[in-house]
This record gives sequence, C-alpha cells and structure tokens, in this order.
Amino acid sequence: MVKIRVLLADDHAVLRSGLRLLLNAQPDIEVVGEAANGAEAMAKARALLPDVILMDLTMPGIGGLEATGRIKSENPGVRVLVLTMHDDPSYLRQLLQAGASGYVLKKSADADVLSAIRAAYRGEVFLDSSLVGTLVDEVIRPVRCARPRDSFETLSDREREVLKWVARGYTNQEIAEKLFLSVKTIETYRARLAEKLGLRGRAELVRFAIERGLLQQTD
Repeated sequence: MVKIRVLLADDHAVLRSGLRLLLNAQPDIEVVGEAANGAEAMAKARALLPDVILMDLTMPGIGGLEATGRIKSENPGVRVLVLTMHDDPSYLRQLLQAGASGYVLKKSADADVLSAIRAAYRGEVFLDSSLVGTLVDEVIRPVRCARPRDSFETLSDREREVLKWVARGYTNQEIAEKLFLSVKTIETYRARLAEKLGLRGRAELVRFAIERGLLQQTD
C-alpha cells in the first residue's frame, strides 16, 4: 500500500509527538519529518517532498500563512493543511487564497485530522465543520445582495398606468387623452418602458402586462 507522506510543522513538541503516534498508527499514513517553525517547514518541504504538510498557523519567525504561500509557490503539488486554535474566518480566507488545502481546529483535531489528510491527498479541500456555515454565508450574501430587482418594481405609477393602456390596445393618442397628457409625453413613457423592461414591441409589453395582472385591474 502506498502511504501518504506527512510533514508535521508545529512549535509544540508534545503536540507533534501526539500527532506522530496517531498518524503512524494508520495503515495508509506515515510521518516523514517534523519542523518547529515556518522556515524549517519550508526547508523540510524542499528536502522531503511530502504529500501533505500539517501546518500550525502561529509559529515563531515565519508563520504558517507565509510558509504556506511560499511552499505552494515552490511546489504546488504539496498539500498544506492548517492545524490551528484560531476559528476566525479571516484566517481561513487568507489561507485558502495562499493555497492551503484545508483548515482543522486543534480542538477537534482527533476527530478530523485523519479525514483531512486523506481528503487533501485526494486533492480535495477540507474545512472544519464549524466554519463551513460562515464561509458559505459569506459567499451567498453578496450574491443575494447583488441580485437585480424585479424590473416591474422599477416602474413608476404613471409608467405602470401607461403600460396597462398600451397592453389593452390603446393608441398613444387615446392614452394621452385618458391621462390628460400630450402624445409626446406618452411616447416618452413608452420609450422608458422599453428601456426598463428590456421589451420591444407591443406583443412583448402585452405578455409582460398579463404576467403582472395589469389587464385584470379595474379602472
């Protein structure tokens, strides 16, 4: 069986020792090296070419974020999983932009780290479940906010009234007489309707008016 070669990068020796025992006990994973800071992680990554690096975010000197970016630029094929106590979504965004393959919180490491390593090895992105909702919300919220308004909502009361009479088959002259406006003004309103609704011709205006129930309104 081909084993997933893992490099541990964390400034706490006790944590590295515990992780080494956990990972080496797996039939498909082996720890090939350890690093106590970002600079050492970069050097070990070059020398050992691991499949996956389990990287602490906060370390002396070069931190996990900078080390991740440099390692990914030197060897894009190496997967970097960040193991940290920080659950701030801003860290997650920066690390994903730097090329990290996942984000595992230390408080849930025992349950998630094995799944995260295997997922990263397969080329997938692994995110701690507590952060998925926040990330999805940040993606969806701008889309919802940017969603265009219904074109009908952009019409003024007068424009809706003109649309209703146009859809009923009245000529510009007849509409002008009903609304006590000039024919030129009615023509201007019709041009605005065409621009706002993106409709061309009376047939499209009639169809739109029917969909909005304008022809069912009583005068």
